[in-house]
Amino acid sequence: MEEKFQPDVIIVGTGLAGLTAAMEITDAGKKVLLLDQETEQNIGGQAFWSFGGLFFINSPQQRKMGIKDSYELALQDWKGTAGFDRPEDYWPRKWAEAYLKFAAYEKYAYVSKLGVRFMFMVGWAERGDGSATGHGNSVPRFHVSWGTGTGVVKPFVDKAYEAEGKGLLQMKFRHRVTELIIENGKTKGVKGDILENDHKERGVATNRNVISQFEYHTSHVIIASGGIGANHELVRKNWPERLGKAPENMVCGVPAYVDGKMIGVAEKSGAHIINPDRMWHYTEGIQNWNPIWPKHGIRILPGPSSLWFDARGNRFPAPFLPGFDTLGTLKHIQETGFSYSWFILTQKIIKKEFALSGSEQNPDITNKDYALFLRRIFGKKAPGPVEAFKEHGKDFIVSDDLKTLVEKMNELSGTSLLDYEKMKAQIEARDRELDNKYSKDTQVNYIRNTRNYLGDRLGRVAAPHKILDPKNGPLIAVRLNILTRKTLGGIKTNLDGQVLRDDDTVIDGLYAAGEAAGFGGGGMHGYRALEGTFLGGCIFSGMKAGKYIAGL
Repeated sequence: MEEKFQPDVIIVGTGLAGLTAAMEITDAGKKVLLLDQETEQNIGGQAFWSFGGLFFINSPQQRKMGIKDSYELALQDWKGTAGFDRPEDYWPRKWAEAYLKFAAYEKYAYVSKLGVRFMFMVGWAERGDGSATGHGNSVPRFHVSWGTGTGVVKPFVDKAYEAEGKGLLQMKFRHRVTELIIENGKTKGVKGDILENDHKERGVATNRNVISQFEYHTSHVIIASGGIGANHELVRKNWPERLGKAPENMVCGVPAYVDGKMIGVAEKSGAHIINPDRMWHYTEGIQNWNPIWPKHGIRILPGPSSLWFDARGNRFPAPFLPGFDTLGTLKHIQETGFSYSWFILTQKIIKKEFALSGSEQNPDITNKDYALFLRRIFGKKAPGPVEAFKEHGKDFIVSDDLKTLVEKMNELSGTSLLDYEKMKAQIEARDRELDNKYSKDTQVNYIRNTRNYLGDRLGRVAAPHKILDPKNGPLIAVRLNILTRKTLGGIKTNLDGQVLRDDDTVIDGLYAAGEAAGFGGGGMHGYRALEGTFLGGCIFSGMKAGKYIAGL
């Protein structure tokens, strides 16, 4: 760090939360030093790789689609989803209420002013457990940014470089913080290792060769270093009994640098880490046939029509249907004694309903290619990346008949667990439910219900059809793995982002934002998330900490 540059604030992490905080602080004319263990190619962090979904309440897009949403309805959904039930949920509750007000009244204008734009169709994620007061979104709230995660991150990255040009910000990459300097209860700075430079492309795991040490001083430090998703040892250590035994095999939905080590550094300095057992891992993970980082997995964002079976070939009961209840389904899978499950579907379903999470898996939206996007909606095939997985993906099986499909599924799993006659009987029973306009099959009824929403009918939910009718084929089976992703617990903070000890006293000058803080307060999502709330949580918590420091 140049001798003449004395930062008012040091921010650990150049992801979305850290960049948001830096923007707020430098906009107030204060100086910021941004530190990150990764290379400059990775600026923007996990958010860059995301699908770019943001949660809004009563947005212009919702109103245009005829969706009636409100703060009150969203609060009802959030409370039913979060299930707050612990004494340490005091601050997470406060953060949840504050975030919902932001999402209802300020968030859209905040990001739109920066140039973030959104697609006209609003997605319906986490459709819930079937009850009004329980888990899930009562209405569609998942707004995909035009540009996916890259479109969300870009304006914040641009603001950082703009502040750098003004002399208000410095960025030092390959700087891994290993210690917070706390003296007499007050923050004084950070220490750590300087890592050898690395020229690998974004997302690829870099070296951890230490070449020197550093020590920088300031009275304000923000921890915005992310969660633990790539550190499977920590994931297993914190895995809760309520979700069954931790999976032996998992794929990874985040780059290797999401290692959670900075949370441990904060804990050593007196920060209270709460709700470490609350995590958000997906059940629809597939092994990336063209991986970027270790154990690279991609999540299928499914519509509601695929038939879901466990490893022994038993169809999942409601509400464990595609896109309904992520953690409920995870628990159900783990109780089977196997860490994988199966989708069985048709070409009509994969064409209409399969999306893959990730900016690199959605070139039409990421590159803002209108022609390619229209081909996604109205073309005869699934989007190119989906068809590529169908052709090259290890977890995909395609066949013209069910008997061959089941044989290949057993071959892939290395077992004889799946019985053709049993699978056939269950699928035929489901198909018979389509002979009338009414049914007792929950999944069939829900497919029909969702198509009342224009967004689902146009681009998300296939018209009901019989799985075993050859004209709807070929048949497709997909082996689904557990995919690690988000940390819902973390460093406890108050509504200004100040880090708290276990007695709720403030560690003077220390702040946390983003996933390291459980997206606010140490876990504003509670046990479950409504989706589209992770990027927004990074923005909101980074904004809160940044504005507070800017106003000092």
